[in-house]
Amino acid sequence: MATEIERTPVEQQAIPPMPVDPPKTPEPSRGDRARAAFKEQSGHAGARMKDWLATRDLELLDVVQAATEAKQRKHTQRLAQQQRLVAEAHGRFAHAKMQADASEGGSSANALSGLAGRVAAEEAKLAGMQAIPLLPPTDREINNTRHGKKATRAGIVAGGGIGSLSVLGTAVEQVANGQPLLLGVAVTAAGYGWYLLSRPFVAGRDGQAVEAPFALTPASLPATFQAGTAGGAAPIVGGNVVMSVEQLPEGAKPFPIRNAQTPDQLAQCVLLAARAESVPIVEVSDVQRQPWGWQCTVRVSDGTPEAIIAKAGDLETRFDLPTNGVRPQPIKARRACAILRLIEGNPFATAPGLPYRAPKSLSVTDKFRVGTSVGGDPLELSLAGVMGLWVAASGGGKTGILQALAEGVTACRDNITIDLDPFGDGLEDLGDAVRITARTTEQIEAVLLFFLVMAKGRARLRAKLGMGKKWQASPERPAVTIFFDELPKASALAKRLYFDLLLVGRKELIVEQAAAQGGQSSYLGANIAQMVALAAVGPCKVEDTRSVFGDGSVREGYLPHKLSPATATDPKDAGHIFIQGVPGMADEPIEYAIHEVPSATLRQLGQERLESGLLDPDQDSLDAMRGVDLPEYVEPEYDKDGNLKKPAPVELLTWEQLLKLCGAEPPASAELTDGPARAAVEAAVALMEKVSVDRMTTETLLAAVQGYDPSVYGEMAVDELKALMSQAGVGGPVQLGAMGDKKNPRGFKLDRLRAAL
Repeated sequence: MATEIERTPVEQQAIPPMPVDPPKTPEPSRGDRARAAFKEQSGHAGARMKDWLATRDLELLDVVQAATEAKQRKHTQRLAQQQRLVAEAHGRFAHAKMQADASEGGSSANALSGLAGRVAAEEAKLAGMQAIPLLPPTDREINNTRHGKKATRAGIVAGGGIGSLSVLGTAVEQVANGQPLLLGVAVTAAGYGWYLLSRPFVAGRDGQAVEAPFALTPASLPATFQAGTAGGAAPIVGGNVVMSVEQLPEGAKPFPIRNAQTPDQLAQCVLLAARAESVPIVEVSDVQRQPWGWQCTVRVSDGTPEAIIAKAGDLETRFDLPTNGVRPQPIKARRACAILRLIEGNPFATAPGLPYRAPKSLSVTDKFRVGTSVGGDPLELSLAGVMGLWVAASGGGKTGILQALAEGVTACRDNITIDLDPFGDGLEDLGDAVRITARTTEQIEAVLLFFLVMAKGRARLRAKLGMGKKWQASPERPAVTIFFDELPKASALAKRLYFDLLLVGRKELIVEQAAAQGGQSSYLGANIAQMVALAAVGPCKVEDTRSVFGDGSVREGYLPHKLSPATATDPKDAGHIFIQGVPGMADEPIEYAIHEVPSATLRQLGQERLESGLLDPDQDSLDAMRGVDLPEYVEPEYDKDGNLKKPAPVELLTWEQLLKLCGAEPPASAELTDGPARAAVEAAVALMEKVSVDRMTTETLLAAVQGYDPSVYGEMAVDELKALMSQAGVGGPVQLGAMGDKKNPRGFKLDRLRAAL
C-alpha cells in the first residue's frame, strides 16, 4: 500500500563509528567544590536541627518521667495552697475566739459559728484532696509535655539567633578598636558548632512513636504509680507510723487538740496526753483528718487498750473535748492496737439517708442497709433465720430502730410482718404494711401460740417439700418476722410462748425481734441476751452492757452505756447502738447510728406496700399445724373425774379467726358471704359510683350510708363502720392523699371495696 512505511530492521541500521578523540567532562572548580560541600553540610545541619526540635532524641520513658515530675509538682503545690487556706481559717477562728472570750459576750456567736464552718469546709476539702490518689500521666499529658519541650527548644534557637547578632556587633566594634579577641572566640565557637551540626546525620527513626515496654517502667515514679501488693494483700493497719514516744521533743507539754493542724502535731498531742495520764501509748500511726475530728491508730507497749478506755474521761480533759469525745475501738487482729477517734463534731452528720425500696423489691434473705458506723461504713443485715434482741433505755430510740428494721422486711416479697406491743404503739407508722397488729394480752398470746405451733409443723414438713435443713422462703411459702416491743411488759404466758418460739423458730424462718429497756435476766425474765444470735444495745446502764455482751465487754470497748438517751427537746444519741452477731460481719466494738425514717415517709411506704398486697401463710404450713401437739401449759386441766378444772389459758385459733381477733382483714381468698358486712360494702360501692368518686373519708362515707339506708345505718358509729369493713376484708381506713383542704385524710378507696366483692 502507498501509505505503508517501509522501515529497515534495527539490526540492519548502520552504527556511527567511535570518535578518535572523545570529549571530556570539565573538572569542577574549587569554588564549585566548596559550594557542593557547604550544601551537603547544610543538609546535615538542617536534618540534625529538625530532629532536635522535634525532640526525637528523647525516649518515651524520658518524656513520661518529665510528665510525672510535672504532675507531682502541681499536686504538691495544690496541697500546699490548701494547707495554707486551712491554717488561715484556723488562725482567723482562733483570733475571733480570743476576742469573744475577752469580750465575754454572745454577740459574736454567729461569727464564730461561720468561721468554724469555714474551718470544717477547708479541712474537708484538704482531706478530700489527700484522699484522691495521684494517678500516672495520661497520653494527653505526655503529649503536652513533649510539645512543651519542642516549644522550649524552638525558643532557644530563636533566642540564640537574635542573641548572636548583638554578640557579632560587639565583636566588630571591638575589632575596629583594635581588640579582636571576642571576634576570634565567636568565630571559633561558630566554627566548632558548625562542625558538630554538619557531620553526617542518620536519624535511625521512622518518625513514629516508640512504645515503651512494660518492664521498663521508671523506678523513680512515685509510689502511688507503682503496682499494687502482689496477691491483692490489704494494707497493714497501723503500718503508716507518724510518731513514736521516742521522737517527742524534750520538755514538751500536753496541749488541746484544737491546736493540732497536721498529722505530726496530732500524733504529738496524743502521745503527750497519754504520757501525762500514764496511758502506755508508744506509737501513733494512720492519722486521718475527718470532718468531725481526728482518727488514728495507737499502740500500747504493755497490757491492752483497756487502759485508754479506763482513762477516756481524763484524756477528754487533756484534749479539751466534749464528754464521750474520746472513742477507742480495740482491733482484734492486733491486740496491742486500737483505732482512736477524737470527736469534735457529729460523726454521723454526713451519713447518707436510706434508699427508696419499692414494694416487693427485696427477698427476706437479702441484706438491707439500716445504719452507718462512726467510721462511715454501712450497717447492712438480713433478718432471715436471725433471732434478735434490741436493748435501749427510755429515750434510747427502740421504736425508731424497730421501724427501720421493719421498713426493710415489709419491702420483701416473701415475708409476713407481725407487730406485737403490750404497752406502746409498736410499728404504728408502718401499720398498713403489717399483716397482724396485736396489742391486748389475748391477741399477743394467741399470735405467739399460733406461730409456735406453725414452727413445729414446718419442722415436720420441710423434708416432704425437699427443703433440707432450713425453710426456703418464697412468695408462695413466706417467712414470718415478729417484732415484739416492750417484751418485759408482756404477760408471763406471752413470755413463755416467746421463749419457746425462740428455741424452734429459726430454721423455720419464723423469727422474733424483741426490744426491751434493759438486758438483765431479772428484767427480761430469762437469760435471753445470751441465747439470741443478734444483740444490739443503745443508751443504757453499764449492767445492761455486761448482761448482753458479756462481763469483759466494757474492757473490750463496748461502751453503749456512755451514750445519752433523748430528751423532749434533744435527740442526743437516740438510735445509736453497739451490735454483735450481724451475719457476715466480724464483731467489733464500734458505734453505729440507725437511720431514723420520718413518720410521714413510713406511712407512705406502708400505704404503697398495702396496695401491692400482703401475704398469708401457705396452706401446707396451715395443714401441718393440725398434727402438732400443743404445749402442756396451754392445755385445759381436768380433775380425775374428767371435769374441767382449769380452762386453757389460750386457744389455738385458725388463721381466719386470728385475723378477726386482731382486727385484720381476712385472707384474700376468703369468700365474702351475704350478711351485714357485704351489705355495707355494696352500699359504699353504690354510693361512690353514683357520685363518681373513687375515695371517701370515713366520716363522709358514714354520713352517706346513713342517708342511703337510715333504718340500717342511721344510728351507726364510726367504729362500727370500721368493724364491718374489716370483717368484709376491706381492712381499716387508709391514707387517701390530698382532698380539699385536708392534706392526707384516712378513709376507704373504691377499688379495695370492689375487690372485697
